[in-house]
Amino acid sequence: MSPLAAVALALAAGYLLGSIPTSIIVGRLFFRTDIRAHGSGNAGGTNTFRVFGWKAGVFVSAFDVGKGAAAALLGAALGRSLGASLAAAGAPAFPAWAAASEVLGLSGGVAAVAGHVWTVFAGFRGGKGVACAGGLLLALAPLPFLAAAAVFALLLGIFGIVSLASVGAALAFPVALTVAKLAGAGVGIPLLGAAWLLGPFIAWTHRTNLRRLAKGEEKSFPKLRVIGRLFDR
Repeated sequence: MSPLAAVALALAAGYLLGSIPTSIIVGRLFFRTDIRAHGSGNAGGTNTFRVFGWKAGVFVSAFDVGKGAAAALLGAALGRSLGASLAAAGAPAFPAWAAASEVLGLSGGVAAVAGHVWTVFAGFRGGKGVACAGGLLLALAPLPFLAAAAVFALLLGIFGIVSLASVGAALAFPVALTVAKLAGAGVGIPLLGAAWLLGPFIAWTHRTNLRRLAKGEEKSFPKLRVIGRLFDR
């Protein structure tokens, strides 16, 4: 298989995995309704919590994380196989700063995020990509992901607003990844570049939430303000 064909395969497989419209399937199978007609109109985990309850929300969010992780891991495995075969043939096609496993893992994972946001199975109207992007980052850079997850938990605990926590975590991840690279971790240029693009992209998918947040109209989950409530006393 040529490098170009391998990238195309990773992109196609990742996009199809990401396109599985988890919240829409759950809504139609168990609640006989399209989640996009309720709540924020978004086909993602947060709106699933809001409309169908925490059990459905946890399942949808976990499945969406799994989509991103699976796409990235499949791409990375394909990259390792391709790299080994090219090395055995004496024809390396990837530079030292861009390992085949990282390039193809990113290709699959980023395509999964795109599939989640613009799902081919539901009129190209999907979610906002946070959980799917989280799965991609968890698979390829677990420690920086945990740092971003800590930012998410902190913001959620203070404000109880999922969109704010999601954007904060998405923007924190490339910072954490950069720190890891400067500290000597094996972070490639493709992953670093993708992280700095993915963070602003996630913020862009939340643009309507950010506008509501600026107006003080964004919905919150008061029960999740476990830290913020300490300062209300």
